[in-house]
Amino acid sequence: MLLKTAVAGEALGPGLHREDETRVYASGSRPHICFVAPTAWPLFSGDREIPVIGGAELQQSFLAPALVRRGYKVSMITLDYGQEDRTVVKGVTVHKLYKPDEGIPVVRFVYPRLTTTWRVLKEVDADVYYQRTAASLTGVMAAFCKRHGKRSIYNGASDVDFLPGRQDIMLGRDRMIFEYGLRNVDRVFVQNLRQQEWLAQNYGRADGVLVPNCYHPPEAAKSDPNGYVLWVATVRAQKRPELLLEMARRLPQRRFVMVGGYDIGWNGEDYERRIREMAKALPNVEYKGFLPYTDADRVFSGARVLLNTSMYEGFPNTFLQAWARGVPTVAFVDIRSRDPEGNPVYDIAADLDQATGMVERLMGDDAYWSQASTRVAAQYRAHHSLDAVVDLFERHVGELVAR
Repeated sequence: MLLKTAVAGEALGPGLHREDETRVYASGSRPHICFVAPTAWPLFSGDREIPVIGGAELQQSFLAPALVRRGYKVSMITLDYGQEDRTVVKGVTVHKLYKPDEGIPVVRFVYPRLTTTWRVLKEVDADVYYQRTAASLTGVMAAFCKRHGKRSIYNGASDVDFLPGRQDIMLGRDRMIFEYGLRNVDRVFVQNLRQQEWLAQNYGRADGVLVPNCYHPPEAAKSDPNGYVLWVATVRAQKRPELLLEMARRLPQRRFVMVGGYDIGWNGEDYERRIREMAKALPNVEYKGFLPYTDADRVFSGARVLLNTSMYEGFPNTFLQAWARGVPTVAFVDIRSRDPEGNPVYDIAADLDQATGMVERLMGDDAYWSQASTRVAAQYRAHHSLDAVVDLFERHVGELVAR
């Protein structure tokens, strides 16, 4: 149990302060958990100026403070975005690494990135280290934990994390280090049953644990039966925003809203600029671009239907933002969410023609929309509430530490 929090130092804003003294825990307390989340700072701290939002960052921003509320000591390791080191946000002590672009290309893989990461992992001195999203960092964390007798968890963020050679990793070197990590972490959390199967088939690990994504909606969250077709994602090729634009051309009587910023790297700015120009040429498409998380989350309350055009996913947080409000979904990927009778929770399209028909039916048939709305809302409540997922997280962490 947490006995005391000693705080000194200057205030840095609501919910933030500089940690100048150590938290004091009773003997035999719950384990110290560290979220290794390099790009989580902008979303977690509520910074509205840094255009970085991702599904992995959002999940960790829900889980970390929820564990604090349950009496855990929780740390987070992020990049240096200019924040004070060991700033405390929502009870979580945030340690910083290097700046996003710091160092000389090629050399910076070792210094400052590898050397700083190893040093900060050691300084945190947690019992369990948790990392999400395929990267060389997975291997570094796994090696550190093996060397220092710590426990490690990798949480898949996309189906392709478990498909050799298809991970969203630029360099072959980094992919090899990631795969070392995937094989050597103590526990792997997966988002859906397909990931569990691929982990076993491709990496020989039959011990993948299904831990669903979670979401905690604001009090005013709702759907709008008179609303628009909503698309929310990072604007990059794998998300296929062109399909949304073509659907908007086919359904000029329907209103479409697009939310998303460019992908850092992979020529992301040029790609996003082309999509933005194409969207602005369509009178029934509103292109909002990047929005801070709270603003983007609010846009869901004006939607009647959510459209997902991705080639692949893990478990999109946008589904939960929609389902918690009773907003039905049309997508091209099957994440294997099923109702109690074994039927898909949302409409799954094989091609653009089918997807267009599904969206039009949801937009024009009120009875069908109402049934779909009830179905997705029930799925959210049964499997994806914050409390239900944190219960699972606690149980598996407890088993890992006891082992």
